[in-house]
This record gives sequence, structure tokens and C-alpha cells, in this order.
Amino acid sequence: MSTAGSLANVRLQDKSQQSACRLCGKGLHYGFVDLGMSPLCESFLEAAQVDAMEPYFPLNVLVCDDCFLVQLKEYVAPEHIFTEYAYFSSYSTSWVAHAKRYCESIKDRLGLGPQSLAVELASNDGYLLQHFLPLGVPVLGIEPAANVAKVAVEKGVPTVVDFFGVRLAKQLVAEGRQADLIAGNNVLAQVPDLNDFVGGMKLLLKPEGVVTLEFPHLQRLMEGNQFDTIYHEHFSYFSLITVERMASRHGLKLIDVEELPTHGGSLRVYLAHEGSARPTGPRVFELLAREQRLGFRRIETYAAFSEQVKRTKRRLLSFLIAAKDEGKTIVGYGAPGKGNTLLNYCGIGVDFLDFTVDRNPYKHGRFTPGMHIPIRPVEALAAARPDYVLVLPWNLKDEIVQQMRHIGDWGGKFVIPIPEVEVIDPRAL
Repeated sequence: MSTAGSLANVRLQDKSQQSACRLCGKGLHYGFVDLGMSPLCESFLEAAQVDAMEPYFPLNVLVCDDCFLVQLKEYVAPEHIFTEYAYFSSYSTSWVAHAKRYCESIKDRLGLGPQSLAVELASNDGYLLQHFLPLGVPVLGIEPAANVAKVAVEKGVPTVVDFFGVRLAKQLVAEGRQADLIAGNNVLAQVPDLNDFVGGMKLLLKPEGVVTLEFPHLQRLMEGNQFDTIYHEHFSYFSLITVERMASRHGLKLIDVEELPTHGGSLRVYLAHEGSARPTGPRVFELLAREQRLGFRRIETYAAFSEQVKRTKRRLLSFLIAAKDEGKTIVGYGAPGKGNTLLNYCGIGVDFLDFTVDRNPYKHGRFTPGMHIPIRPVEALAAARPDYVLVLPWNLKDEIVQQMRHIGDWGGKFVIPIPEVEVIDPRAL
């Protein structure tokens, strides 16, 4: 398809669909990918709810042709999504280990000690801040979901149950609580009002303090075909080019960036006040130059993603249909948010998956949103002895394949759906 043809397909013809970019305020005229209608990906159902009406919302992603922020409209208020949340970070062993390494390295890098304050935004169940406690660094978590914040407090992590923004930042500063370090892991994407959020960080940060933000890298999302990381809880998707624009709007500057393997490929950016003595490191310039070469400042670059996603859907369904036609049994592993985007977009229900399993007991006995696949404890896998295990949190595939390689004892194989269908036989490892 020609570039002109691709752009014609993604140009929004219906003026009623257009809205303003949540970062720069310009009108949104181009689509990125349309994944149809989907329920909220963390709204796991109890048995009594399966026969009730379930709300669905569009997963139609747009891209700004000025600041190049890829974004969903705010179809659902964050208060509706995050007041009680089903995601507990501590159930991923590798993610907790990642957080521990970060705490140890950033303490040394910034010279944090007993007089410092490390604040995490969207601190979840204390999975990260808990590691600062034995290092002697005072911490404060900010977490809007009361059910997960309660777990953090029980770990000894002081936590404010609230949404972060300018209002809360002013309150904390008035109480004498400014931060030497502000950490935000996989929260930036979940903020509908980016300017209020970044403005709050600017206020809360001490003059020579540092902000670190981790988020999935748009380059990796597109190259790795990671469309299932798109869901209503994720309002925005970022390149470094867009993050630089966002930071400068609020008197902040990029001083460093790291490329991480987490969540299919993430960035960890380091921000400081524009007037800070901290210099901008070479990795920032290198990655900005790479994104420029790859076309992230050209709207045409974003046009091809939609067709790529449609092809992946067809190939995954072809595999599953062939397996079922051969009489094979298939179950899922995991019930992550991304898995529910995949299941709903592809129409994968109990006609394909008998059930899925998850380590999080909060989800046991519940059903996935939309497709209503039963969620059971991990032990149910060994009892069922399926031919195939569809790994929904594919970003943790190495950890899961190692933990569950015993499925090879009965001839079971893993199916990894993203970026393309891959079958892994644990007996061959």
C-alpha cells in the first residue's frame, strides 16, 4: 500500500471523532490502530456477574501530528479504573527483582541516605519502595487503589491513597515533604491529564532532585507488534521525542535514558529541573537521533501499524483453529491486562481456551472480562495436562517457561502469541 493510501485509511473523516491531544492540545486527525470495542481489561468478573450486562468501550488509538503522542481518548475516568485494582506487582518475581536492582543502583547514583526522601507514584503494593527500607532511605508511596495500598502499608511502606497531580504535590510541599527522587514505573501511560501529572512532579522535586519514569517504548511496541499492551488503563504511548516535548513544557529536562527489556522493551528516563546542574548525557542525544532516523517525527511512520496488527490476529486464529480441529486442548497461562486485549480483539473465548491460570489469588474463581474465560490456580494446569499453553503475559515468557517447563512431561508445549505465533517445546530446551 502506498504512503498516501495508508494515510487515507487512518485520516479521521468523521469530524465528531476528532478531539484534542492531551499533551499539546492540538486537534487529533490521524488514527494509529482500532482494536474495536473492549471491556476494561482489569475488570475480572465474579460468577454472579457473568450473566449481567458488561460495559464495552472503544479501543481506537489516535496519534497527534504535532507532538506525536499516541493516545486513547479518556473513555473511562481513572477513578473508575484504579480505585480498586486487580493488579498486584509483587506476583511477578522478575519484576520485584528488577525493582530491587533499581533501588540499589539509584541510591548509589544519587547518594540517597537518611535525610533523603524517595517518592513513588502509583506505588502499588510496595513492590519497589520496600527495597529502600533496609538501605535506610525514607520513602513515601502514592497509590490511588486502596486495596493494593493496604498491602504496601502492611509491609511498612507509608502510602498516601490518592491520585497524584498538582493539588497533591502542593499539599505535600506545604507539609515539608519534597523529593530527592520521584519514581514512576509504568504509570505515565495511565495518566489522562499528563500536564497536571508532570506539573505535580515539577513542584514536588527538590532543586537538584531527579525523576525516573519507566514506560513501554513506542518504538518497541511498533517493531514488536505489541498491540495487546493497548488497553483503556493506558491512555498514552510514548517515544523519547514526545517525552522530551512533555518535559520541556514543564521546565524539566532529559538528563539520561536507559533501554530496558521489561514489558517487551521499555525506557527509563531521568529528568531534572531545567536549571539543575545535572548535564544531559550522550544516550539521550543518541536515542533522539535514532527515533528521528526511524521517522518518529513523520505521521506516515505510524500509518502501517494497523495492517500489521490485523495480520497477527489472522495468524494466531489460524493456529488455534487448526489445533482445535486436530482435537488438541488449549489453556491459558496468566490473566494480565494485555491478555484481555488480545483475547477480546481476536475473539478467543472458551471455544478455544478451556480456562486460564494465574498466580494472583485475587483472580481465582473469577472470569476474564468480555470472553469470560475461567481463571484457576496454577496447579490446575497439571491436573488438565493440556496440549498447548497460551502464554498471555508473553513479556515474562522466559520466567514462565522456566517455572512451568514440567508441562513437557506430558508433551505439553507453550504458545507465545506476540510478536508472531511461536511454539516452544520445553523438552527441547
